[in-house]
Order: sequence, then structure tokens, then C-alpha cells
Amino acid sequence: MAETGLKGPFALTEAIVNQEVSQKSPGSYALDQSHESGGFHISYVGRSDTDVNARLREHLGKYKRFKFEYYATPKDAFEKECGLYHDFNPPAKITHPERPSQSGWKCPRCKLFG
Repeated sequence: MAETGLKGPFALTEAIVNQEVSQKSPGSYALDQSHESGGFHISYVGRSDTDVNARLREHLGKYKRFKFEYYATPKDAFEKECGLYHDFNPPAKITHPERPSQSGWKCPRCKLFG
């Protein structure tokens, strides 16, 4: 199976998110609904263009674990989210990641929005 290239896994609790995701930054992430032990099974992928910590906290109580990475720009975070979506086909993310309106960005994998 493909590697995510993300940090983690970590328990998806407010305390752990705040501890591990301490920078306000664009970022991408993967979420897992399985228990704290065992393999990480990606159920959902997402990103934030401004604050990945805040976006992860929106998922508290819905998923058990997360992996994440910071990115220098929102476009980098979007491209990583697209890659995770294509590599792992997460069951809770049934539509292709959206790009910010007016951005003109294209998916680097499938050229959606081209």
C-alpha cells in the first residue's frame, strides 16, 4: 500500500491535536475510524488552506486517529489532499477535493478542473 508521507498516527483528541499540530498553517490530513491499535485505515482525507489544527478539531468525536503535515502554501496542501484521495480512495470522501473558488488550480493527478 502507498505511504501517506504524513506525520502520525495520533489520537484524535483536542489535547493531542493542540499538542502535535501547534502551528497555524495550511496542511493536509488523513483520518481513521478504527481503534488506537493496529493499522491505520484511511477513512477520510482533507485539508485546510489556513489552519490545519482548527480543521482537524472539526472532526473530534467522528474519527479515532489522524495523520497530518504542514504545507507552505494552500496550493501545496490542495495537491497533497488530491494525491491522498487518488492513492487511498477513502470511503468517507466520495467526491474529489474541491479547490478554492477563483484559484484556477488543477488536480496534479487527474487534471480535474482543467
